[in-house]
Amino acid sequence: MRIALYRLIFLAGLIALWWLASTQVERNLVPSPWATALAARQLIAEGRLGSALVDSISIYLGGYGAAIIVGIPIGILMGTLRPLGKTLEVFVYALSATPRVAFIPLIIVFLGLGPQAKILIIFLGAVMPILINTYAGALNSDQELIEMARSVGAPRRRIFASIVLPGAVPFILVGLRVGATIGLINTVVAELYTAVKGLGGLLAIYGNTFRMAEYFVIVLTLALIGVIITEALRFLELRLGRWRRSDAVL
Repeated sequence: MRIALYRLIFLAGLIALWWLASTQVERNLVPSPWATALAARQLIAEGRLGSALVDSISIYLGGYGAAIIVGIPIGILMGTLRPLGKTLEVFVYALSATPRVAFIPLIIVFLGLGPQAKILIIFLGAVMPILINTYAGALNSDQELIEMARSVGAPRRRIFASIVLPGAVPFILVGLRVGATIGLINTVVAELYTAVKGLGGLLAIYGNTFRMAEYFVIVLTLALIGVIITEALRFLELRLGRWRRSDAVL
């Protein structure tokens, strides 16, 4: 409750600074919080915000979900099979260091401007932090515990479920958080470079026409999505933390 109160106080301070900035700068550059609220009500009433939100969330979940399905298993395999990890890690790091924007022209050539291209762009942005952090978590397994388990005849499946996977969970969750953030950013990038739809499309339209109240609504909507995803992953981390503790007792 104390943290929630601190957050509300900080939010009130941000809104006060926003209102102060709107009084000092031209209104076509920084709209007031009230003007932004009126714009949000109009966008919701007209259905534009809702339809754009559905478009963006659908492709975001598609790309982010694919990144989870691919990144976690490959990261675990690289961490548990050391020769495989040492072989692939240089290529993984090279791909991670390459700007995803560089792939967009090729993606558009092969997949066009449809949702498949957007999902692939989001996937490329989200998969690398998930894979790399999962790989680091698997490498961080307690080797002494593993050797002890082997010495008493524990099967590989039990060692993986009781030692390797619980030790990798914190790293995986960090990767999921970073991947979720980058995936959300890539959602906007994908919508700007491909068919101008979704929240990214509205962001481009309102930004180019200097309709800043509507522009702020889209920015705040994206920020709210980021907060919801982060808090959902935090809740997942708490639940998995209880699982790790109970598994350790067993």
